[in-house]
Amino acid sequence: MSKKNPITVAIVEDNSALANGLRKIVESSDDFLCLGVWTSGEEALPKIDAFRPQVVLMDINLPGMSGIEATARLKQHLPEIQVVMVTVYRDHDKIFAALKAGASGYLLKRSTPGEVRDAIRDVLSGGAPMSAEIARRVVEAFHQPMKEPEEEINLSPRETEVLELLCEGLSNKEIADRLGISTETVRVHLKHIYEKLHVRSRTEAAMKFRDSREQGPWNP
Repeated sequence: MSKKNPITVAIVEDNSALANGLRKIVESSDDFLCLGVWTSGEEALPKIDAFRPQVVLMDINLPGMSGIEATARLKQHLPEIQVVMVTVYRDHDKIFAALKAGASGYLLKRSTPGEVRDAIRDVLSGGAPMSAEIARRVVEAFHQPMKEPEEEINLSPRETEVLELLCEGLSNKEIADRLGISTETVRVHLKHIYEKLHVRSRTEAAMKFRDSREQGPWNP
């Protein structure tokens, strides 16, 4: 064990093989201490609240509550905890939505042990592990011109449901399955949502919705 206090880490990953691999990577260094491994956002949030790790490695695609939604709730309640999203592929819309929700960066699941350890140290020193393309999109988001306040946007209850699920990073098919409607109906709703929000993409819609809605209470 190192003389200084180790960096405390928690892992939220529903794939047991990947979860065990991440745990072994964390525990292989004297600089780190794994406080727990949980398989869902619903299970992890109260545990993280109790153990207060410094860094959370969060799977972006979790069963039930998505990793994006879990990150948003976690950062609202415990903003000092650094969250690094873990994803099996570069799904840019989901990664960008996760960063918007408060994540500090992301790792691909095929990252080497050294890359995982470097990412953990990086976020604690103020860094943000991510690809150049995602970093550019973050910068471009800050370069959007300031707009005059717009009139109130009136979404239907169903459009609001669709948009909330979009913000969780769900695909059109996943939204359709969740709401019991067809994917074509989801596409029609998204078309109307884009028109009402004056946006052109899922990411822009999610950003605008998250910026405009009031933050709800912490509810693990």
